[in-house]
Amino acid sequence: MGGRYMVVFLVEPVSEVLNSPIVVFVLLLAIALIIPPIFERLKLPGLVGLLAAGVLFGGSALGWLDPDSETMKLLSEIGKIYLMFAAGLEIDLALFQKTRNRSLTFGALTFAIPFISGVAIGLVFGFGWLAAVLIGSLLASHTLLAYPIVQRLGVVSDEAVTVTVGATIFTDIASLVVLAICLGVSRGDFTTGKLVILLASLGAYAIAVLFGLKQLAAAFFRATGKDEGNQFLFVMLSVFLAAVGAQLVGVEGIIGAFLAGLAINSVIGNGAVKEKTEFLGSVLFIPMFFVHMGLLLDLDALRGLIQFVVLPLTIVGALLGSKLLAALTTQRLFGYSWPQTWTMWSLSIPQVAATLAAALVGYQADIINTQVFNSVILLMLVTSIMGPLITARTARQVALLNAADDVEPLSWLPLPAENSQIAKSQRFAIVVPIYNPKTEIWLLELAAIIAQYEHGQVVPLAVALASNQMDSPQLKRAVSHSYRRLDLAKTMGEQWSVPMEPVMRIEYSVPQAICHVSREQEANLILLGMGRPLKFDAPLLSSVHDDVLWSAHCPVVVARLLRAPAEFKNILLPIENPSSLTIRVMRFAQVLAAANQGRVTLLHVCGSLTSQDHREQLRSQLKSLIDQLPAANCKIKVELVVKDSIVGAIAQLESQYDLVIVRSQRRQMAGGLRMATTAQPLFKRLTGSVVLVGEPYPSRPVRKR
Repeated sequence: MGGRYMVVFLVEPVSEVLNSPIVVFVLLLAIALIIPPIFERLKLPGLVGLLAAGVLFGGSALGWLDPDSETMKLLSEIGKIYLMFAAGLEIDLALFQKTRNRSLTFGALTFAIPFISGVAIGLVFGFGWLAAVLIGSLLASHTLLAYPIVQRLGVVSDEAVTVTVGATIFTDIASLVVLAICLGVSRGDFTTGKLVILLASLGAYAIAVLFGLKQLAAAFFRATGKDEGNQFLFVMLSVFLAAVGAQLVGVEGIIGAFLAGLAINSVIGNGAVKEKTEFLGSVLFIPMFFVHMGLLLDLDALRGLIQFVVLPLTIVGALLGSKLLAALTTQRLFGYSWPQTWTMWSLSIPQVAATLAAALVGYQADIINTQVFNSVILLMLVTSIMGPLITARTARQVALLNAADDVEPLSWLPLPAENSQIAKSQRFAIVVPIYNPKTEIWLLELAAIIAQYEHGQVVPLAVALASNQMDSPQLKRAVSHSYRRLDLAKTMGEQWSVPMEPVMRIEYSVPQAICHVSREQEANLILLGMGRPLKFDAPLLSSVHDDVLWSAHCPVVVARLLRAPAEFKNILLPIENPSSLTIRVMRFAQVLAAANQGRVTLLHVCGSLTSQDHREQLRSQLKSLIDQLPAANCKIKVELVVKDSIVGAIAQLESQYDLVIVRSQRRQMAGGLRMATTAQPLFKRLTGSVVLVGEPYPSRPVRKR
């Protein structure tokens, strides 16, 4: 008897614990951590995995998560608001101003045509006017899901892309206004007068947020200086306060969150506060919103969609067709190329942020039924997979077209000057921080090879860490050591016949000293050394590398040299995405190979599913980029390898080459520097000499010499 009571005593607390908010939160954290990487390995978006997890753990399967629990509702609501805020942060109002008229034209077309199509579908399938109008608004908006792709390919500033980004402002706001009107009508007693009052209140509220919040944020950031903690809290308070204000006006909180994103993005820029804000949402709250979407997904209704497939297929087809018609009309009006047109279309078809948030609100307000809501989920699945895949292909073609006219990328490594007697202010300069005798000789030799080819100079930099007392013994030893290293560097420069301009700097921070001297010297390159990690799990780059890569005004080359640079005759340069920005690192490889009378191999690794036509297209793109390079005394060839693992293919070929050069677009993220997805694992696999070319953040203009 005692054992039976003990079992009952244990079972009841266990059941209570499993239903507690903390267990729900732990389960959601586990889902956000484990599920997305699994789906990304399957070449599917991670958000699809979150939806699938919602189905698995919801009432359709295991039943471990309840969509109606207060915990899930709260976390989902925060995620929904965060998602719309992130959508507002994506939109660059400065770029929108440059293409305002064309953005408004495309925005009006890509809103009106899908909206009319959606209304027609709703009426044809027997829904009332209210539901039909809401269906139309769901099709009219779009989410910039593939924006990171165009950013990585370096075509963010292309007019077709900026027009599409600007059009997002129009489509999302217009769709959310339609949603607000539909909600007002569904609640009853909605007259024309109330509509006018709602629109006037919304207009006044939008002006207050866009201009008032922007001014307030700017003043707060100026007052707090570098206090990132309080600045982050201010952003969080602004977002959710704007959401509450929208509800007081009579519209959904997601409208306020979106407007807050538009207002704040120009104030916080691309700094650490924005990175921390996006980081918190992307890893925590937004995944929970998508899991909640999966919990609401009714499998029985989906089986009904399979039996009555006409409605979901019609909705998907209408969305794709109407967005394409809008892009084609814009092409005819403004003369865009076909790659630009397809890029505009692919960027405007994903239906994720505003669509899902609005669909959930409409579903909870009983404006649309389960069948329509599940059709929207299906629409999201199709477009979120299809859009980025098409963007990845067409944006590469846009990048190639831009490369033909873009000579700017070569400005950081220019043609050798005909007259070697150039003014010092115009001379090509490479800053090389020196400290370690084991690595500085080959670093200086590498810098001397490039500087000699460019008729430039090398600036050896020694940094002595400052102390509060300028006569302290530690500082005296550091200064003495620095001067010894600089004397040795100058001596080595004589054997290479390259001008050496040594600089000794006393500062509290080594990265700060490097960046300040590089800016003062108008350096074209910064060359840093890198040793092998002492432990398998040790970080690839030190904090000095991270800080210099993020702060520097010019490209930063991080080199792990295991042999003399003069022996680099055979150079391997993997090219993941051919684009105009690729020419920069190609020029670096060309200069190094030409100085050593060597050759360069451009390697592109294709997946096993890549068609032969696409392989030939990639080969043609790479050859076209080679044609954009200036003439030099070295051979550059193209090699395509079919292998599913990019890192594995490069590591397998490494032994055939003297040096591997890796390009990485640098971007600051919370917790450190984020390099290209292949750079980190590739460096850990490679055992020979490797050079990482870290390029400036894409929004920064390249400085002309």
